[in-house]
Amino acid sequence: MDEKAAQDLLHQRSFIGRPMHSTLLANERDPEIRFDTKKQIAAFTSQICEVIVGKTEAVKLAVACLLARGHLLIEDIPGVGKTTLSQALARSLGLVFQRIQFTSDLLPADILGNSIFDRNEQRFVFHQGPLFSQVVLIDEVNRATAKTQSALLEAMEEHQISADGVTYELPRPFFVIATQNPQYQVGTFPLPESQLDRFLMRIELDRREMLKELNPVFGAETLLEIQAKVRTIHTSSALLDYLQDLLDASRQRHRSGLSPRAGLALLHASQAWAMMNGRDMVLPEDIQAVGTAVMAHRLGHDIEQSGQSGRTLADALLNSVPVP
Repeated sequence: MDEKAAQDLLHQRSFIGRPMHSTLLANERDPEIRFDTKKQIAAFTSQICEVIVGKTEAVKLAVACLLARGHLLIEDIPGVGKTTLSQALARSLGLVFQRIQFTSDLLPADILGNSIFDRNEQRFVFHQGPLFSQVVLIDEVNRATAKTQSALLEAMEEHQISADGVTYELPRPFFVIATQNPQYQVGTFPLPESQLDRFLMRIELDRREMLKELNPVFGAETLLEIQAKVRTIHTSSALLDYLQDLLDASRQRHRSGLSPRAGLALLHASQAWAMMNGRDMVLPEDIQAVGTAVMAHRLGHDIEQSGQSGRTLADALLNSVPVP
């Protein structure tokens, strides 16, 4: 468990035993303000559903992933609307959007940036790559080699990149949406478990719609405020124990199991789902709603239970671990 994840978990655990109101920002105790936040999120989600027709559940999961400050992995065959969903999310918030097409010959510097010698200043000047955007669509992430894929790890976890011994902060909010082709297709390189764990959720789409003109529902500053409010949603001691039981069960039944980062991802996604439904506390139904999307890609195919997809294994966990 990395240091940042440990600190985050300790911070969450520190809320146990306190009255609920102590876990909320002062303005979040105002029901009217909570209602306004719910309306903003509902308007945002509704506009995207006008573009991706018939996939309300997938859209809501994508919005929850964004509000939870996570990153999203979309796996499906080409041409079903993965890029369309990414553009709709960015345009509906007026965020800077950049698309990167991953190929087998792509190098880390192609996405992070390069230092180029400036003859006038007589020094090397760093030129930012396409990763320096607020919403980054990485198309066909598993068509790049492991070296290029690994260049994303620091950016996704720390919201920064390092080049030539210098650290550069990425814009905020920073949201990575990666599309992945099915493993059986030619020319794909499987994502390592460490990178899969950086994605808060994985969803699937099965239809394509045309992207119409979209107007921003709210801007980047409002999004950052909502993301901060998500972390204040109260989670009871019993539900934190339930999350730990899910992690323990996954490690007992599956070869690798879920990491502590996966537990934090499930917690934050549940908080976002609760806020989207106008509540200031997490219910077991919130964990059940986002559980499969958060856990499936982390479980994958288990060696001892060949043929079962990560989705099947995640559903089995949710159905077998007792709910408080």
